[in-house]
Amino acid sequence: MDSIASRIAAELTVRPEQVAATVALIDEGASVPFIARYRKEVTGSLDDTQLRYLEERLRYLREMEDRRQSILASIAEQGKLSPELERDIREADTKTRLEDLYLPYKPKRRTKGQIALEAGLGPLAEQLYADPTLEPETLAAGFVDADKGVADVKAALDGAKYILMERFSEDANLLERLRRTLKQDGRVVSRLVPGKETEGAKFRDYFEYDEPLAKVPSHRALAILRGRNEGILSISLELGEADPTPGASHPCEGLIAEAVNISNQGRAADKWLAEVVRWTWRVKLLGHLETELLGDLREMAEDEAIRVFASNLKDLLLAAPAGQRVTLALDPGLRTGVKVVVVDATGKLVDHVTIFPHAPRNQWDQSLAVLGALCQKHQVDLIAIGNGTASRETDKLAGDLLRQHPQLKLTKIMVSEAGASVYSASELAAREFPDLDVTYRGAVSIGRRLQDPLAELVKIEPKSIGVGQYQHDVSQVKLARSLDAVVEDCVNAVGVDLNTASAPLLTRVSGLNPTIAQNIVEYRNQHGAFRSRRELLKVSRLGDKTFEQAAGFLRVMNGDDPLDASAVHPEAYPLVERIAADTGRDIRSLIGDSTFLRKLEPARFTDERFGVPTITDILKELDKPGRDPRPEFKAAAFQDGVETLADLKPGMTLEGVVTNVANFGAFVDIGVHQDGLVHISMLSHQFVKDPREVVKAGDIVKVKVLEVDIPRQRISLTMRMDDQPGAAVSAGRGGERPADRANSRSGARQPNKATGPREQGGATFANLFANAKNLKKR
Repeated sequence: MDSIASRIAAELTVRPEQVAATVALIDEGASVPFIARYRKEVTGSLDDTQLRYLEERLRYLREMEDRRQSILASIAEQGKLSPELERDIREADTKTRLEDLYLPYKPKRRTKGQIALEAGLGPLAEQLYADPTLEPETLAAGFVDADKGVADVKAALDGAKYILMERFSEDANLLERLRRTLKQDGRVVSRLVPGKETEGAKFRDYFEYDEPLAKVPSHRALAILRGRNEGILSISLELGEADPTPGASHPCEGLIAEAVNISNQGRAADKWLAEVVRWTWRVKLLGHLETELLGDLREMAEDEAIRVFASNLKDLLLAAPAGQRVTLALDPGLRTGVKVVVVDATGKLVDHVTIFPHAPRNQWDQSLAVLGALCQKHQVDLIAIGNGTASRETDKLAGDLLRQHPQLKLTKIMVSEAGASVYSASELAAREFPDLDVTYRGAVSIGRRLQDPLAELVKIEPKSIGVGQYQHDVSQVKLARSLDAVVEDCVNAVGVDLNTASAPLLTRVSGLNPTIAQNIVEYRNQHGAFRSRRELLKVSRLGDKTFEQAAGFLRVMNGDDPLDASAVHPEAYPLVERIAADTGRDIRSLIGDSTFLRKLEPARFTDERFGVPTITDILKELDKPGRDPRPEFKAAAFQDGVETLADLKPGMTLEGVVTNVANFGAFVDIGVHQDGLVHISMLSHQFVKDPREVVKAGDIVKVKVLEVDIPRQRISLTMRMDDQPGAAVSAGRGGERPADRANSRSGARQPNKATGPREQGGATFANLFANAKNLKKR
């Protein structure tokens, strides 16, 4: 544990004591949000980002330590654990290094080298390797023995060759040197599989692709790996310039020869030993290292793709809520009609109907009458319009409704449908609305996510929300773990109203699980609203430990104790009472008195349990109890008359919403059923390394149209207002290639909602354009 704590501390640039204390809390079952907010004195104020890294590294290093002990035990059991080998194994700092050291001792199937040893060819291999002046054929003649399976001289020399090949290929230091050389100087090369030109058109930028391994960005790595998986591309790892000379040696053969001290000096066995080296590389090591390093490339690319997805998901979950306002939600459709629901200020479904304003029925006026009646009946404040098929036509309908009923002071907002169909067909939605048609459930989700994106989106599997790149290509276990951590952090950063939260939302609260969350809802249904946090202890299976983890993130509005509506943890209530007593104030008068609270010195109230960091947080919370960290709600205004790609003209300036941010740029919904791309080079006049430095999902931005390609459904946008239409996208920016777009995932519209969640990958993504067509190869 000490070595693990020290290593993580060095990586985080913190003290080992901070790491050890945090690990102890994690081992006791404390969640990261709880530790980050309520145990600052214990951890030395490590933040949630540091804690998440610590948690992930702790898992990795503990797995490695378990493997280390298993390897030591296995080699010791064989009686081959020398002091030097034990030292090397104990000092190994990666799983790869551990496995390299274990390779010669790892139980394996009988190899050709082992068979040769059993046939007595070990001395032949040793003698030729030790003394290259010996004549191989002459020496091998003495080892021919048909009874042992050595039929002739050639068989004897082949057996000796296999013995040395296996010895060289299991040298941990040699493997590390080859690996390091390939990482530094290797090139990833992809080529088109013959006959796949038409089928693999979306991968055309990778038909003749060559890029240094160390410089391949994640989205390109995942694109070529997907191309290989689909049988379109072949991939290899090469070192140095290809030598067209027949039989030319590979640079790695020279590294092997140097490492094992073999050189061609014209001696009798030198040619045979050179062949051993050649076979060691081509037969034993090339495939192994190529697979391993391409696997490392995939893992790196996956980690980056997961980071991108997690970042976008966080932005989406923490988007501004419209708040508790009566909402009319419209889930657009053409032939099947527009599904209409009304949800009250708390998100409860109060009305629903289907209207048919669009072709083929064209019941425009009748639809307006229905909507007007619903708005007047329920005193609607907001209109939420799903952004799928027929969204702009339905937006126009809503615009006519606003003009017909100005007295209602309605506001219409376009809302992302991503994941709504997943929720509508889920078991959760079926339990919540057992008698409601699945199509209306999606409309309810659209309305609720406008009121409170976080509370509604937690009901949907994170990867179905549609703000990632290549999420179907990455490790689903790692993706789920990362996204679940994001959801947990977001929910606990905002806090949850104990008396209105759904079971899925409560499940994401620190310390709670689905069973306890459901028990809370059932208790609330049976006994009415909670009057205090302490009442939680009456809930079945919710004990003291769970209460400690969860209570600070649960809010009881208008309850018996005003502190229950804040982020102050119940364990700190005595401290707040002491602050109130020491200052001659009562708690209710302290809350919200900013001028008074800002004059207090946190150090004045410290004790053996609560230090300055926690007291500072408490004073901030008393200043603005239960404050929501999310931004103020704003809505983008799509331009009237711009509803399809045909309405777009180069040079137009429009307002839009960022739907997705990838490493190569940002996708923006400008209200034409097809998101446009602002390439990374068009986000700012300054150099942008990461698009998230400039924009995030949910941002409302101003863009200019540079190019519209209607046949291929492509829109090129810029956020630099002085850019002129026709300007080429900057190339040498680590940008995205057309095939990257073809294999990524964006906010592109999916015309057929019946297929389930809006899948925006593959050929659909190929419809996202490009000025980025001629990006340089790096």
